[in-house]
Amino acid sequence: MQLYQDICQELDTFTALRRHLHQHPELGFEERATAALVADQLRKYGVEEIHTGIGGTGVVGMIQGKPGTGRIGLRADMDCLSMTEANTFAHASCHQGRMHGCGHDGHTTILLATAKYLSEHRDFHGQVVLIFQPAEEGLGGAKAMIDDGLFSRFPCRRVYALHNFPRIPQGHIHLCPGPMMASSDNFHIRIIGQGGHGAMPHLANDPVVIAANLILSLQTIVSRNIDPIQPAVVSCTMMEAGEATNVIPDSATLQGTLRAFSAENRAFVKERIQTLASHIAAGFGARAEVAFNPGKKIGYPPLVNDREATDIALQAAQEILGADRVLAKAAPVPGSEDFSYIAEAVPSCYVLLGNDRDHDSPHNKVFLHHPQYDFNDAIIPVGASYFVKLVELELGR
Repeated sequence: MQLYQDICQELDTFTALRRHLHQHPELGFEERATAALVADQLRKYGVEEIHTGIGGTGVVGMIQGKPGTGRIGLRADMDCLSMTEANTFAHASCHQGRMHGCGHDGHTTILLATAKYLSEHRDFHGQVVLIFQPAEEGLGGAKAMIDDGLFSRFPCRRVYALHNFPRIPQGHIHLCPGPMMASSDNFHIRIIGQGGHGAMPHLANDPVVIAANLILSLQTIVSRNIDPIQPAVVSCTMMEAGEATNVIPDSATLQGTLRAFSAENRAFVKERIQTLASHIAAGFGARAEVAFNPGKKIGYPPLVNDREATDIALQAAQEILGADRVLAKAAPVPGSEDFSYIAEAVPSCYVLLGNDRDHDSPHNKVFLHHPQYDFNDAIIPVGASYFVKLVELELGR
């Protein structure tokens, strides 16, 4: 591997920073202390132009290199998950019910390490936009920053991001052109029938039976309507109805998730859910109310990597790691990411950075969003070196 030694030599410092972030997690749009720390570190590193409060709690830093008109963006997410940590090490979360269970503490640290190097070695032409984004976990912080003028104020030629990924060897990078991650939407269906006595179902209109028919029918959307070589997922994960064993309730509620790797399939699956729910309920003399992404959460479009940006990312990864540590045609991931909003707005590439340890660590057995998850600090120099190499390739020496 050809990592940047100035970054490697400060691994202990960046590890301490990452563990501080892990110990003090903040939920989406509440990352006030995290944003303040990021801004303070950028000032300490000599970044002259810093903008805060973008999209709520987002931070943008601008590093000016040598004269030039090129400008690219590098993005990291800052928020934690609403879950209780089960780890007992010294840097475990000190906030009950909040945890960096997805590695955003590591992503933030990687971008800060990148900022420090670039600020000290401005051997490029143009500008680098450092995007520290809030609220990736279901609240659409990327969209909030875009709606707040992110790219009208800081237009970028291309934008790059990474995500740590367990089950990929430490320091390896996986990527692919085209669809990289799936869209994500939640559905909420309320079947409204007529309640009655459980011993006299003929005098009622049982919404539980209607809901059961609908659950089975929803499974035909993917198996009988979607091209088998274009993956999609419809999962009904919750059903709520009734309060007593001898009472037929007035209504039943279904909730679940849908995923797709194209905007067309995403729209089609939504339409089929709406149609099936309405018609099946009507066929039983009942009615259905369907909503997508109710409450504060928003849906995410599929994350599609730009081909040219992916070619540049592949070259950067191979130059840093060697071709044997880079998988250029990785399988898309059915999870979702709100970097998809950025990729819709600007040609972009999103890669997965291997988080597994080189030794037999108990943390190798857990995945993202697990109460015992912890970011692997050894990959901080890998991620930062990859970002620096992208700047060199995009903006030239």
